[in-house]
Amino acid sequence: MSSLRDKVVFITGSSRGIGREIALRCARDGAKVVITGKTTEPHPKLPGTIHSVAQEVVDAGGQALAIQLDVRDEEAIAAAVEHSAAHFGGIDVLINNASAISLTPTLQTPAKRLDLMWDVNMRATFLASQACIPHLKKASNPHILTLSPPLNLEAKWFAPHVAYTISKYGMSMVMLGLAKEFAADGIACNCLWPRTTIATAAIEFNFPPEILRASRKPAIMADAAHAILLRDGKTFSGHFFIDDEVLRASGVKNLDHYAVSPGEKLYGDLFLERGQ
Repeated sequence: MSSLRDKVVFITGSSRGIGREIALRCARDGAKVVITGKTTEPHPKLPGTIHSVAQEVVDAGGQALAIQLDVRDEEAIAAAVEHSAAHFGGIDVLINNASAISLTPTLQTPAKRLDLMWDVNMRATFLASQACIPHLKKASNPHILTLSPPLNLEAKWFAPHVAYTISKYGMSMVMLGLAKEFAADGIACNCLWPRTTIATAAIEFNFPPEILRASRKPAIMADAAHAILLRDGKTFSGHFFIDDEVLRASGVKNLDHYAVSPGEKLYGDLFLERGQ
């Protein structure tokens, strides 16, 4: 497959950052994109609403449906999926992008924050996948792509922020299980994670400014996601992809234009060994 034209792509958490960038990349192919998120009115510090991104999708050549969605609400997830499938005539792709982060040690992680990460990360990934699978079974090349890291049970990835790590690994474990469970249905279930930190609001508000400058732009994740979604799902499932590896395998040799500050040493993201 060379294009996502007319494919229906449902994306959680797509009012800004990586989710927005994936939406726009799909739109440039002429995809039908479902933009979901909680933000319907402009935030004083964070640009982007589901409606502004929907307009950007249309401007980029795609079709758009904006749905306000709190992924902690299982009934709202089910309703959003059914509305999307009815509106566009099915669902071909689910992108589990919505995520909550708190890089706090155990004694500084209140139950409310723990619950938020578990609900938005693992639980929403499971429920959104569960809701989409009946529609994906009818698609010609169905994909579920989740933005979560490769599994590595070394204690060093847990100790600094055990609650966050468990919640992100939970997303990856859901994908690993679904890949096997729905292999006979030809549904590709994969994970995608960045080699470096990505210049999003999560990095801007959780890390020092020098790390933001040493990051790559969200476009690298969008281009890698696009490359994965074009693959035959029957032969590419159950993988933990890294963004630059995907692009190099697709023939991209120079990644410099993805850097926020070209020439500056890049900062590696969590859950990957330096030089891995």
